[in-house]
Amino acid sequence: MTPENIQSRIASGLLSFPVTHFNADNTLNLDSYSRHIDWLCKHDAAALFAAGGTGEFFSMTPAEVVETVRAAKSAASDMPIISGCGYGTETAKEIARGAEQAGADGLLLLPHYLIHAPQEGLYQHIKAVCDVTGLGVIVYNRDNSVVSAETLERLAEACPNLIGFKDGTGRIDLVREITARLGDRLCYVGGMPTHELFAEPYYGAGVTTYSSAVFNFIPETALAFYSALQAGDKATVQRILEDFFFPFARLRDRQPGYAVSAIKAGVELAGFQPGHVRAPLTDLTNEERGILQALVQKVEKGRRASAA
Repeated sequence: MTPENIQSRIASGLLSFPVTHFNADNTLNLDSYSRHIDWLCKHDAAALFAAGGTGEFFSMTPAEVVETVRAAKSAASDMPIISGCGYGTETAKEIARGAEQAGADGLLLLPHYLIHAPQEGLYQHIKAVCDVTGLGVIVYNRDNSVVSAETLERLAEACPNLIGFKDGTGRIDLVREITARLGDRLCYVGGMPTHELFAEPYYGAGVTTYSSAVFNFIPETALAFYSALQAGDKATVQRILEDFFFPFARLRDRQPGYAVSAIKAGVELAGFQPGHVRAPLTDLTNEERGILQALVQKVEKGRRASAA
């Protein structure tokens, strides 16, 4: 897909980040991963992001990222696959090239490693990655990598294949300035952990799509929430928030990293074998898995009753 095609596709619907499946010895389990991708592709997402944040990009080698992208593309039929990309500039360039060769349809450039950097440094880093690939690139504003509206505008002028901006800062003021300044030059993606909790104010700031982590295991509910948001159905949005997302967030907040661990536990509840999270993350306890299972059962029962 051309950068223009993938930009249009991403803006057209809900997005998600499949978890990466591991064996008991922490090696990639691409067979299980491929089955999960195939199942997700039967639901109406606009694109899937392989080896993203929920996919534990931060614990994977560049070679594993490329292997995961290749497996996702093989299992995905015509579903676009966006590859995670990141770390230092040279490593990010290596991943970008490898992901493109593996068939990725685009790149999500996650924050660079460890250090904070000035705006000129961020500009040079992002431009260097855009320059080595023909794929469309989405910049992820989060943590130690937060570009200003001015820097993003410079990048949009210098990099024709910069197609999107994803925000995980929660700074609605910055997001609104960016959407106002750049308009339809980019697509805008919500990227807060459990973004459904933030979807309404982001929607008002011009961010009309987002990545749903829970799509990994309750895709019908994730799509029902997204559809209600798009339709302005506040009653349905409120019901799903109260039935699932508010209590899910309380479970997620019990331990650092549970924004990933809870999703992986959910995928197991859905009948797949994603394996453990890699260190330094930790898995949910058995008691916490029981809490999650009860939440899933409640929200799915409510969804079915509403659809009847």
